[in-house]
Amino acid sequence: MFTKVIRARGLYLNKIQVANKTMSETHEDGSRFTYEIAPVYILMEKAVMKRMWEAIGWDPDQSDGIFAPGGAIANLYALSTARHALYPRSKYVGLKDVPTLCAFTSEDSHYSIKSAAALSGIGTDFCFNIPTDKSGKMIPEALEQKIIESKKEGLTPLFVCCTAGTTVYGAFDPIEKIADICERHKIWLHVDAAWGGGLLLSKEHRYKLAGIERANSVTWNPHKLMGALLQCSACLLRQDGLLFQCNQMSADYLFMQDKPYDVSFDTGDKAIQCGRHNDVFKLWLMWKSKGMEGYRKQINMLMDHAAYFTQRIKETEGYEMVVDSPEFLNICFWYIPSKLRKLDPAEKKARLEKIAPKIKAKMMERGTTMVGYQPDKQRPNFFRMIISNQAITRDDLDFLIKEIVEIGESL
Repeated sequence: MFTKVIRARGLYLNKIQVANKTMSETHEDGSRFTYEIAPVYILMEKAVMKRMWEAIGWDPDQSDGIFAPGGAIANLYALSTARHALYPRSKYVGLKDVPTLCAFTSEDSHYSIKSAAALSGIGTDFCFNIPTDKSGKMIPEALEQKIIESKKEGLTPLFVCCTAGTTVYGAFDPIEKIADICERHKIWLHVDAAWGGGLLLSKEHRYKLAGIERANSVTWNPHKLMGALLQCSACLLRQDGLLFQCNQMSADYLFMQDKPYDVSFDTGDKAIQCGRHNDVFKLWLMWKSKGMEGYRKQINMLMDHAAYFTQRIKETEGYEMVVDSPEFLNICFWYIPSKLRKLDPAEKKARLEKIAPKIKAKMMERGTTMVGYQPDKQRPNFFRMIISNQAITRDDLDFLIKEIVEIGESL
């Protein structure tokens, strides 16, 4: 299966992405700090972000954004901009006049949220993990309780991060309910849709991100679900102008105000980098080749594959789901060999911990396939299958199920 999928993906790459890669490498070396240096790519970035703003549900004339080198930096942009929006003097005098700020995120969110808290001066101890339910969604009631507690302790709540597509379970936090809480407490709402943002292009599945238009900022990584080549990430903001206010340094050797064109096109001064890769070109080219309908079909196909794989897992003896009804493309499961099924729970758990690593090692030895595994929250090691390869087929999924059974029973 491994070699088959690689060959199949190669056929797909030959049509669009190989040309995309070649052209991108040719054009990525040019920086984009001013319009006169890279006029086409600055306009291209604006055009692509317009599509993304519209997909979120924002007014393109009032929105803003920047392409960033990965979702972690996009999340950092969001948090630093939120801090600037509430305390603009912090840009000039640091945190000496700022009360003790705090942020809130799901316990299943990406580690980059805590990293952003560290880098922005909030500190990881004041970036609070909010509990999740059994499917991996943030519990809104627990969030509001923690916000109220933090206020009583003299802290100033600044930032709440919803995750739309968590790393392990692919869960979508309830954005509408969390947006209500943020409005009540006047807190910046960020949605980390690095993984799940592409669902906005599917009218059948975008409901999973209901309420995202109420967010102040959104992280979206087209190099994930949309299949753009690495790296391709964006931090998008509902309010125009904040990125400039937060990051502008007005270097007079680059950003002169008396140029013979509209200097608002000089987007470099709203970025924390000066030199930036031309990350937008690869996405613009793919969007042109696929169109909105092409992306819709691609995403729906992957979601259909995930539903099919989940059903096959449930109906095949020996398999057990970690999350019974996955929301997204993350399918987490155990295979329990027949010799373990009648053991008492404690011994079964201890021995099951070793099964997924052994099965994976055997599959790699055979050269057939490679699926990740991990433990989580007192659960023994389980497989985490991510169905994001656009070339995968149902035959491949059937093969994987049989392969795991065959190896598992031989252990």
